[in-house]
Amino acid sequence: MAKHSEKKNDQEKFKTLIGGQALIEGILMRGPEKQAIVVRSPEGLVKKIDDLRLTKKRAKILSWPLIRGVVTFGASMVNGVKALLFSAEYFPEEEENAEPGKLEKWIEKKFGSEKLEQFIIYSAVVLGIAFSVGLFFLLPTFLSGLIPGLRENYLARNLTEGALKIVLFLGYMILVSQTKDMKRVFAYHGAEHKSIRCYEARLPLTVDNVRPMSRFHPRCGTSFLLVVVCISILCGAVIRVSNTLARMGLHLLMLPVIVAVSYELNRFLGRHDNAFTRIIMAPGLWMQRFTTQEPDDSMMEVAIEALTAVLPEEEGADQW
Repeated sequence: MAKHSEKKNDQEKFKTLIGGQALIEGILMRGPEKQAIVVRSPEGLVKKIDDLRLTKKRAKILSWPLIRGVVTFGASMVNGVKALLFSAEYFPEEEENAEPGKLEKWIEKKFGSEKLEQFIIYSAVVLGIAFSVGLFFLLPTFLSGLIPGLRENYLARNLTEGALKIVLFLGYMILVSQTKDMKRVFAYHGAEHKSIRCYEARLPLTVDNVRPMSRFHPRCGTSFLLVVVCISILCGAVIRVSNTLARMGLHLLMLPVIVAVSYELNRFLGRHDNAFTRIIMAPGLWMQRFTTQEPDDSMMEVAIEALTAVLPEEEGADQW
């Protein structure tokens, strides 16, 4: 499989900044000017295409290095949840007639359905971030504080925290990848990668051309999450505080810096292709063996539709 991936990478003619996200039976694709959601509903393909409100046009400071990483991460979380909710509308759960909760009724009555939707979206984002931070950042710090003899041994404690972060992150991703529903989502993830690989190889976007492409992509958002975990381990090495609660608080304060540095590192790695960058990106590519699956032709059709919808009118405008 590694040789197959290298062979496909050799076909890369340029690097595009277009990226996507797998949804429920669909794909979100984001280009330099547009964002497209394509879902294969029971009635056929459903498309939703929106023009992007670029951050750098709203306020120049938001596009500055280090600041742009945090802004981009937050915007990606919000857009991702919106897209997931959109795709979920076409696959309602069995309890579709269930009564909404009292809080939902109150918000809809006082502020309207639009505010209710915003409440659901931002609540999901906050809960998602809280879960990730709690599981992958705070829990390792808490657990290491329970081990006798580590409280004052900062080197051993940082190494233990780092090992726990890696184990928890990889373990969670591997376990999730084994569930039936997520296997289909990750297959769409593979379709997204394959279509972008085909586009970067300057080949016509057809199922026959997309099918042989590698499902592993060096500029994947999942790889970015692994970079965040690794950068947090390096940043944690400077914390020389023995109190567990204080350490957890410092980890929280450092999160914006960790995200910002990880974003800039990811941009640097994406622009360069040499022995050093390949070594740094190798763990992320390995992890994609779990976070992507081989898609079927119908999934590749969805990916092609989404990618085609966000291609820029001016050739090269999406250069990484």
